Amino acid sequence: MKILFKILFIFLIFNSLNSVIVAQTVEKRKIPEGGALLKIEITPEGDTLFLADMAGLHVFPRTSYNASRNEFYWKTVRDVKKTLPLAKTVGEEMAKTNRILITLKTDKERKEYLSAFEKQIFNQYEPVIRNMTRSQGAMLIKLIDRECQLTSYDIIRIYKGSVTAFFWQGIAKIFSTDLKSEYDPQGEDKQLERIIELVEAGQL
Repeated sequence: MKILFKILFIFLIFNSLNSVIVAQTVEKRKIPEGGALLKIEITPEGDTLFLADMAGLHVFPRTSYNASRNEFYWKTVRDVKKTLPLAKTVGEEMAKTNRILITLKTDKERKEYLSAFEKQIFNQYEPVIRNMTRSQGAMLIKLIDRECQLTSYDIIRIYKGSVTAFFWQGIAKIFSTDLKSEYDPQGEDKQLERIIELVEAGQL
């Protein structure tokens, strides 16, 4: 019983000292209650202002509401969230591939690298693309143009040749898709660009 009392006594003392230390630290660093470490500014009147950096907030004009437009909007948000990360990956991988190709000395080395890279990409992303809807596939093609500043058709033509690009364009047409689709943020894709900005900002 005495041992338990001593343990409790020591715990209470330690807890009291810890509270004092924490309180002193909070006062010294000017941390508001329940908050994080912030910068401060002392006004000429002697008031203390806490300063915090906030992420930018995107605000767009309201549009008239109707059920079909609302359904289309949230369907587009869903498609953007699924395809935008993949489009960004394409842009990153293309930049990395270009850096590597520059270091290769012969056409044979470049063809071997592209062949191996194509197999790797196919194995990694084919299951994801296979599960996309037709609208998501069309969205991905547009967003690739947004991220790479090149249409999907031009990317295939540059890396695999015109014949291959023509072949895949024919396949895409069967599924009502166009590999030559360009992204137009100031025209027909203006609303899409707003949604993308909101998604990238974490507002959607």
